[in-house]
Amino acid sequence: MEQHKIEHHGDALYQAFLARTPIAPLTDSEPGITIEDAYRIQLRMVQRRIDAGETVVGKKIGVTSQVVMQMLGVDQPDFGQMLSGMVFNEGEAIPVSTLIAPKAEAEVAFLLNRDLEGPGVTAADVLRATECVMPCFEIVDSRIRDWKIKIQDTVADNASCGVLTLGGVRRSPRQLDLALAGMVLEKNGEVVSTSCGVSVQGSPVNAVAWLANTLGRLGIALKAGEVILSGSQSPLVPVQAGDSLRCSVGGLGSTAVRFA
Repeated sequence: MEQHKIEHHGDALYQAFLARTPIAPLTDSEPGITIEDAYRIQLRMVQRRIDAGETVVGKKIGVTSQVVMQMLGVDQPDFGQMLSGMVFNEGEAIPVSTLIAPKAEAEVAFLLNRDLEGPGVTAADVLRATECVMPCFEIVDSRIRDWKIKIQDTVADNASCGVLTLGGVRRSPRQLDLALAGMVLEKNGEVVSTSCGVSVQGSPVNAVAWLANTLGRLGIALKAGEVILSGSQSPLVPVQAGDSLRCSVGGLGSTAVRFA
């Protein structure tokens, strides 16, 4: 795809973010768009937010479950960049007016204390490079109208990044088996999902290794101090003002989020 089209679509997604007004799927107007094109559009959209004063604070892995992969017709996850304007403190109400069509995902976040640069990164490397893990909520959002997305649409839209909260107990991942750690997600006091870490690429640790190796082939490292979201262990849960959610992970405690 020509550079002027990359910039046009990246700018359109950025304006949709600013105006909280969704746009038509890119795959409607650009049926030949490739995954590579979509990542170039993502970089343009992210750069617009950086130019406006935000900083990159981490990365996220999306499309980690087999169900979502089959829905989007892909055989591997995708990734996006987490920015400083996306971070909410635990207990801080998230105003739904700042989002378009939010859906919550519960997952495990990794805080790195060493750089990870692929290819060749193993699960053991991830464990050594991680200062701590904690439960988190990612509130995904789509600048694409009605969530009518193909994989190229969500990749271009920065992997449908919205906002995130971190909480719970911070522990070294070497102190528990994240593949076997159970997760319970509650919405307004009712259990809506139970799962364990094995649902994410066999283990959240494997998902982070995949990301390090995928980005490494593009010349991008995961940096010390970055937060890495390892992929959803829950179904997407639509949320609206007045809702509250709690995510509990075995060995890591719980974190909660509410919407105003």
